Amino acid sequence: MYRNTWMEVNLDAIADNVRRIRQICGKRIIAVLKADAYGCGDNHVAKAVLEAGIEMIAVSSLDEALMLRNEGYDGEILILGATDPQDAAVLIREDISAAAYSMEWVRAVASMNPEGLKIHLKVDTGMNRIGFKDIPSLQEAFRTLKNAGCAAEGIFTHFYCADTSRELTQKQFGRFAEAVNALDYPFPWIHCDNSDASVFFKDDLSNACRLGVSMYGISSYLDDLRHPIALYSQVIMTKTVKAGETIGYGALYTAQQDEIIATIPIGYADGFIRANRGRSVWIDGQFAPVTGNVCMDQIMVRLEKDVPVGTPVEIFGPHIHLETMAEELHTIPYEIICLISGRVTRTYRWHGQELIEENARFIKSEVNSL
Repeated sequence: MYRNTWMEVNLDAIADNVRRIRQICGKRIIAVLKADAYGCGDNHVAKAVLEAGIEMIAVSSLDEALMLRNEGYDGEILILGATDPQDAAVLIREDISAAAYSMEWVRAVASMNPEGLKIHLKVDTGMNRIGFKDIPSLQEAFRTLKNAGCAAEGIFTHFYCADTSRELTQKQFGRFAEAVNALDYPFPWIHCDNSDASVFFKDDLSNACRLGVSMYGISSYLDDLRHPIALYSQVIMTKTVKAGETIGYGALYTAQQDEIIATIPIGYADGFIRANRGRSVWIDGQFAPVTGNVCMDQIMVRLEKDVPVGTPVEIFGPHIHLETMAEELHTIPYEIICLISGRVTRTYRWHGQELIEENARFIKSEVNSL
């Protein structure tokens, strides 16, 4: 590690979280590893969730699916988002399942000789993102794909208020159940539950749950999940700034008295966005507020007491929970971890040992295939 900013990922904790939720929901588990497993490293997280008993991995796009294939994963993969109908041959060759979400897509795929293509029909029950909104078009899509030789492997929808409204979730499920029953087909995969719904929502229709952010310890309903990720840096310099001096671009911070200022090598190019100005990091038992604008590669923070160069800095972790950081930034935890850039080193703990140290451009040790 040549730049002292890193994210720690505890794969054992991720596996434990999957086992915990799997025990609660009692259904097959689809692990959603979109966006490089929310920035945590899809190949590493895949190892953990596979050992924990998941049966399928879901991603957002064909390139994410192919990355997993290239890394050695040969199990079930579902693309939740849009795919180009012209890539049907690639999907078939690589044994990757695709979401069927509109008649335009279905007709285009049907013209591509899609014999053997595995599809999951997407039902729009109110999210208004992608998917079939009415049963007649869903039935037409199903017939068209079946006649073209596609394998109708699954059907699914997405709950949009599972973290806030059980009533709306129940209404969505009612629409989904109506759609599934209208097709009257024994789909191997019927899934609607996201992370939060996997904990509280019970039904006799679906047979699988999709886990995303709950794998990382974030849940609206469980408080006993482990928190497997943390972001750290180190102090590279401290100085005394005299009263009246300004700090950073735009001179937006003026010292009201003589102050101890530490510089830390993390900035907006690492995903520590400029909105963090005024928030605090944790250094040697003290909360240290960010003074002045966040730079591309560095921040300056105010200390109550001086610390040695090399002192660890917690951006989020045991003292500053990811959920707390999200609340202070008026966003969600997903966004924070997805924004952590590839130049931030990832370190991994697996089976109680530190195994991997890597970033997007430098791999310190070889990774075993999945």
